[in-house]
Amino acid sequence: MRCTPSRGLLVAAAVVVGALVAPALTAVPANATEYPTWQDVQRAKGDETAKRAEVRKVQAALQTVQDQAAASSQAALVASAKADAAEAELASAAQATTSLQAQARHASETADRAQQRAGQLAADLYRDGSTNQMTTRIATATDPDELLYQLGALDQLSGTWSGVMDEASVAAGTASSLHEQAERAETERARRAQAAEERSAAAKAAEQVADAAVESTERHSDELYAQLASLKDSTAEQQAGYELGQRVAAQKAEQQRKRAAAAAAEAAAATPASGGGSTPTSGGSGTTHPSTGGVVVDPAAAQAYARSAIGAYGWGADQFSCLVSLWTQESGWRANALNASSGAYGIPQSLPAEKMSAAGADWRTNAATQIDWGLAYIKSAYGSPCGAWGHEMSVDPHWY
Repeated sequence: MRCTPSRGLLVAAAVVVGALVAPALTAVPANATEYPTWQDVQRAKGDETAKRAEVRKVQAALQTVQDQAAASSQAALVASAKADAAEAELASAAQATTSLQAQARHASETADRAQQRAGQLAADLYRDGSTNQMTTRIATATDPDELLYQLGALDQLSGTWSGVMDEASVAAGTASSLHEQAERAETERARRAQAAEERSAAAKAAEQVADAAVESTERHSDELYAQLASLKDSTAEQQAGYELGQRVAAQKAEQQRKRAAAAAAEAAAATPASGGGSTPTSGGSGTTHPSTGGVVVDPAAAQAYARSAIGAYGWGADQFSCLVSLWTQESGWRANALNASSGAYGIPQSLPAEKMSAAGADWRTNAATQIDWGLAYIKSAYGSPCGAWGHEMSVDPHWY
């Protein structure tokens, strides 16, 4: 499902919490959440203390459903990646099997030809004298010179026959070995086919769970966020944009804290940097591949949505040009782009992927939600797309 810009922002607000550090993604049944009612909201508005308590209650409910969706979507993404890997392994195994089978057939044909040649030579050597072949001529020769010639020819023919027999033996051994390898390869291919089928089924099941979680989150979060906006005397859309910015800023602060801690640990250990302390919030550029999961990939539509969304940040066409360059390099504007080595995902290559849950429960499948998060991240981290693009090109390997 592709949400409209306003819905994307509404869903984004579902992650607002009093504390900015998200709790562990523990699955909680949807029916375990106590959702505030509009009657609760209206009663609380007349008392400042009650209103603050109700705000916290709404925020907690929003956080709960958002965490459920984030955990389910991340599990679906991991399952999709495993299914992709299994399919790639199956393709490689099938290719190896086909190649070995072809080599085995060729070797068998070579062995057959060598054996036929050896048989023909043997027949020539031992054919009886009625055909006036070599043995007959040797036995009846009276001229010493002719006898020596015939004996030399026989010796040469015998050597040829011996060589052909050796060739036939080697070819037969090669063919046998290749057939055994082909059989083992076929067994491995069948095993990989089974694994690919199982992982594909697991991915589909995980996607169904994620889709249900997203649907539940969106169903509840719109009303919850409207309640939150009512309590804060704001509009849902304005509050959504504010809360998205707050959450992304919190993510950036947490990432910086982790970098500082990693750098301190490295300095204390007096070891070269391992890279863990410099891991960017957004994934570095690199070869990405599409994950499975039925995500609609439409780079042109994604760019059109981004063009319509950057105005909210006060950015113009020059900044959009930088944004196009940035995300073309990062993901090709593909909503399902997955960096197999780092786990960065989506159009903005969020790392880790589930950070995009700050912009909406459907971050795994919705390009607009990914873009909403990416723009907020760029604003918080670099001030503008051109600032992010400048950083991208200033480091090697590239990342922002």
